[in-house]
Parts: sequence; structure tokens; C-alpha cells
Amino acid sequence: MAASGVRHGLTGQVQNKMIEFDRVTNKIKFDFKGKDLIRGETDGSSFPNGGLRATHTAGGYLAHDTSSPIFLRGDIVHIPSAFVSYYGTALDEKTPLLRSNEALNTQGLRLLKALGYEPKELVANIGLEQEIFLIPREQYLRRMDLQMTGRTIMGKDAPRGQEMCDHYMAAMSTAQPALEAMQEMQQECWKMGIPLKTRHREVAPGQYEFAPLFGTNTTQIDQNIMVMQVIEEVAAKHGLAALLQEKPFANINGSGKHNNWSIGTTDGINILNPEQLSKASGNDNAFAVVMSAIISAIDTHGDLMRMSIATPGNDFRLGACEAPPAITSTYLGDDMTNYLEAFKDGKTGAYSPGTKNMQMGTRYVRPISIPAEDRNRTSPFPYGGARFEFRAVGSAQNTSMVNTVLNTMTAQKFKHFADAIEAGADPIKVAQDALNDSWKVIFNGDNYDEANQEMLTKNGLWRIDSAVEANHKMVDPKNIALFEEMKVLQADECHARENVLHDHYTGTVEMEALCMIDMINQHVIPSCKDAEVGPVSDLATSVDTLKAAVAAIHAAETPYEAATLARVLRLETMVDIREFCDAAEGVVPADLWTLPTYKEMLFLDQTDA
Repeated sequence: MAASGVRHGLTGQVQNKMIEFDRVTNKIKFDFKGKDLIRGETDGSSFPNGGLRATHTAGGYLAHDTSSPIFLRGDIVHIPSAFVSYYGTALDEKTPLLRSNEALNTQGLRLLKALGYEPKELVANIGLEQEIFLIPREQYLRRMDLQMTGRTIMGKDAPRGQEMCDHYMAAMSTAQPALEAMQEMQQECWKMGIPLKTRHREVAPGQYEFAPLFGTNTTQIDQNIMVMQVIEEVAAKHGLAALLQEKPFANINGSGKHNNWSIGTTDGINILNPEQLSKASGNDNAFAVVMSAIISAIDTHGDLMRMSIATPGNDFRLGACEAPPAITSTYLGDDMTNYLEAFKDGKTGAYSPGTKNMQMGTRYVRPISIPAEDRNRTSPFPYGGARFEFRAVGSAQNTSMVNTVLNTMTAQKFKHFADAIEAGADPIKVAQDALNDSWKVIFNGDNYDEANQEMLTKNGLWRIDSAVEANHKMVDPKNIALFEEMKVLQADECHARENVLHDHYTGTVEMEALCMIDMINQHVIPSCKDAEVGPVSDLATSVDTLKAAVAAIHAAETPYEAATLARVLRLETMVDIREFCDAAEGVVPADLWTLPTYKEMLFLDQTDA
């Protein structure tokens, strides 16, 4: 669906009919053998592989992932699979995720056993909220930038944006196609066993959200990839275009995919739920120890958390007052923070989250009970409701790497805690020391506030504003050592992924720059000339500037160097050139402006006024 190809981590598909030639009867028969399910083979060199495969060493092998159910859609059976090279190196997003699940299970069980609790198995559970924009397809097909890159690279603000705060949770009218489209999207997903539970309007005009029931990370990620495909296909049937990119429109909210992450046992115990863990383990301090390990992991590997959400679209979204800034901290709420502070200072015991009754001041509405934790939408990784919500994740992402990082960094801390305890250390002392060392990453304040951002940066929290620099952290020696220690990725697999991420970033920016060149030449300058207004000379010069910048990227010697140049082009040069384009739109009469405007795209009930 055009811009969907800009997303990194899409599924690959080979659709084979279940037929064979019967040599005995000389007839065609419909058949499907188990061996066809267990293993497949394809060309590994034609996918992004970061140098792990080449044309003369191209073997790539598929193996059925039994942890994730198949999907049946129409006459197609979609089979979740892992994809590796001839030498067993991971060529996909899923294989490292599955390895990280093994690491989390192994090390988590060790730690829990040391704390007196022996469940059979641990699993990482997630829930993925999916935000999207729905715009008129007729307008979408007239915007080269949206079709080719998924976002508008020029466009003047509409007269109305989010000033009235009237879109979030507003009624979805049956007079507009969005509701009917979303109903069909849900129905198509339910047919495949994907339980999309919630749908609603989001904050920006034209923005909507789906949310599913929670599940294991492998099933949820596979389901979410299918959800994105269904959303795009069904939207087209209703005369709409679904935009999944993180920041398709400037100066209004972008879209995220909040990754709600928790760790559970196969017996149904959530070890991030203090009451459940205390009861199951018989150890009132077990929850504090587990939380200490996770907080320590955030402190040590905040750079990897930032890497995992470093997409081209998120560069525009993070910190733009609809998403957390690019500083890795965690919000715990006052009650939890006070409990852990007392714990690290020597006071042990169970955590009993406080609740309070809210009086409404009227006899017609009964008092309600509300939780201990408030909701901090400015935090990238807040705790609440017995889970951590990774709010910084981008809407277009395949979240496999996000969850691989969360699992792996947590597994390492579980391992280090278990090693120390098994060697004779006191579990409480191990956790207290870790908390004292990592306390700085707990921040319950306003992450948007610039003074707070300066304070957090000065305190030594991970702050990586550039996606390019964040992706470069994939090959930091500390992080390669982490992945190798947990048997999730080897060094060559890390370097390959860094190259793929840089190439993806650079390719995205190059497409945006080439679209901008064509749109200026084919639309903006001709419209200005017809109207005899606008910065025609500046626009012509801008085209030359863009061409020179693209040529410089092509001349770069390494993927990292090319991506660094691409970021400057995108976030500096193209931003400046956009001002000329938007200024032109502001003075050219509407009947001479040939590109769909923000007003025409963002409001499904708009008229020609």
C-alpha cells in the first residue's frame, strides 16, 4: 500500500498453493506435508541483511515458530516463522526476540528460585496500542510525499488543529467513513483470532487508535503486523488512506504504539504485581528485588532502549508534546517511589499500593476507587497497573527489537542478581545496592519541562536526540557484550543490524528529499508562477541545495556517515526549505494551488469552502 514499504520490519511472504503432481495417478492433488511447514528456503541476500548474506552466499532458511498461532485469512494460511542464514545467524526480527524470551525465562527463574519461588516458566506479556491517521484517499493519491514516504514534507497548518481539545475520545459519527472502516478492520481481525478490543478517536484531527487484549510478546507482535496490514487494506475499500508513520503531519500530534510490558508465569502470576508476587512467593521483599533489577537495567541500558525506538518518524515525534523526550527515565508514582526509597534505606516488607475513594459530590454517582499511581504521559517508561508502558515506541514499528531489548537487559540484571545471591549474598543487600546506584533514573516530574530535561541530562541519564546516534549504540562494546552474554545476538549480528538501521534511515531521507525536489518543481514553483507570487528564486535555489545534499550522501564511505549526513539534510536543510514551500502555499490562491492542503486531508467532513 505505497508508503507501507517505508516501514522497517515488515513481514515477508511466499504464497504457495497446496498442490502436488501425483506420479501414480498422473493427476493434480491438493496436499500439504508437515515438512513444508517445518522448513522453507529462500534468497537471504535480497532482504536487508547488513552484510550477513551476499549473492554468492545467499541461503536463507525459514522455520515455523510454534510459539505463535497461524493466521487464516481468505484462502491464505499465514505461518509465523523465524529466518536465519546458512550459518544460523539471525536475518529477521523474530529470532532475537525468541532468544531473548529464553534468556528472560532462564535468568528470571533463577532469581525467583533464589527468592523462594519456583514457577514452571516465565513469559513476557505485552499489549500494543496502535495509533493511525485516516484521511481521504482521493487527497492521499494526489500527495507524492504521503505515497512515497508516509509523511507530508510540506504543508501549511490548517486554520484549525488541536486548539479545542475536541477530538480525543469524541464520538465517531456514522456520517463519516472512519467508523465503518474501523468496524470492518476489527471484524477482519477477529476472524483471524486477533482480539482488537478498543477503538476511539485520538488527540489530533483525523487520528484514531485500536487496542487489543494482552498476550505473549510473540503472538502480540505477529498479530500487530497483521493488524497494520488489515488497517491499510480495509481503509482503501472505504475511500480512505491509513497513515501509520509516526509524524505524517507537522504541528499536530504524531502516532505511537505504546508497548505495555510485563512478566508473568504460566500459572497466571504477574511478577510485576506486588500483591500477586508476595502471595505466590511467600516473600514480602521479592517484588522490591525484581523492581530493583529492572530499574538497574533501565539505568545501564537506557541507550539500547532509545536505540530500539530510533526510527526516522520518531525523530520528529519524540519530545514534541505528544511523546516523551529522548531521555530515558522511568516514572513510578509517589507511593511506589516512597516504598522503594524506604527499602533501599533499610526498611523491608511488602508493598501495598494505596487506593483512595473519590467522592463525586452527588448522590447520583457512587464513590469510585482510584489507583495509587497517577498517569504521567511525559515519561518514556512509566510503571502503572502492574506493567511498564514504553510510551516512546513509534506507530509504524515492528516492536520485536523493542521487546528484545527489554527482555535482554532485564535478563542480564536477573542473572547478575542470581549470581550474587547464589554465591551467598543477601538478596535484600543486592537489591539495595542496585537501587542506590540507579536511583537517578526514577523521575516522577514533567519530562517536557526544559529545566527538568537539563537536570536529568546533568544527572547522567541517557539522552540521545538523534536516531542516527541511537542506532550507532547497537555496536557499543557494552551492548554487544550484553547480547552475547545473554546469547541473543553475536557481534556480527549486531553490526549487521546497525548497518540495516542506518541504510533504512538514509533511504527514507533520500526518498523524502527526491519527493521534495519533484514537488517543488512540479507543483510549488508552477503555482507561484501562475499566481505571480511567492519565493520562486529561493525555491529554485533550494532544489539545487537538495540535489547537492543527496549527492554528498551517495559519496559517503560508510552507512553511519551516510546516515549522519542524511539527518542533517532532513532536520536542518529540508526544514528550512519547507518554510519557503509553506510560505508559498499561504499566498497562492486556492484555485491555483495543486497540492491537497492540511485542511482537505485532516477533516473527513470538510467541504470545498
